[in-house]
Amino acid sequence: MQITVRLFAGLREQAGFGRRELDLDEGAVVGDVWPALGLGDEPSGLLYAVNKKYAERRQTLAGGDDVALIPPVSGGAFRLTHGPVNLTSVVVEVVDEQAGAIATFLGTVRAQSRGRDVIALEYEAYEEMAEDVMAEIAEEVRSRYDLCKVAMAHRLGRVEVGETSVAIGVSAPHRQDALGACADAIEALKARVPLWKKELYADGEEWIGRGS
Repeated sequence: MQITVRLFAGLREQAGFGRRELDLDEGAVVGDVWPALGLGDEPSGLLYAVNKKYAERRQTLAGGDDVALIPPVSGGAFRLTHGPVNLTSVVVEVVDEQAGAIATFLGTVRAQSRGRDVIALEYEAYEEMAEDVMAEIAEEVRSRYDLCKVAMAHRLGRVEVGETSVAIGVSAPHRQDALGACADAIEALKARVPLWKKELYADGEEWIGRGS
């Protein structure tokens, strides 16, 4: 069967094309698309969309499907993403053979805020600065704790109730350092990274500043 594959941003530059018609076997799933392109190892945090809707890797494809490969805004351990936050990719960034513990934090969208019913959130960032500030925060917590690695990912755009907006992973030889650094990192991220959120309600919306 034939599908259309679209690549964006750095993926397009890496591949040398932005669109390609690809022949796959019947019964192929979304996770088969990257290997079929022959572009090497799959990038960490890669997202897929099928016919303009985000899709899991196990989703079965059909002939004529339009599959988009969506990279994070940038790669590495500190990144912004316009799609779902992938906790597994954050954990992979901090795996280390010297680590005896990995602590993680997930921030999710709650249904009530300040006495109002929330439908969803919308996040906006000063993207050219935000990831640099995340890296600075990581260096600061490394100076206070005995750590191996730190990783952070934050979602941009609309995030529905119950979905993850931010993930942090910290590895360390001992759990006390991993847990303490993880707690410090999220507090610093909320206070210093240039990110803003808009709360959407049934009867209106409101921008909430950093630190909320």
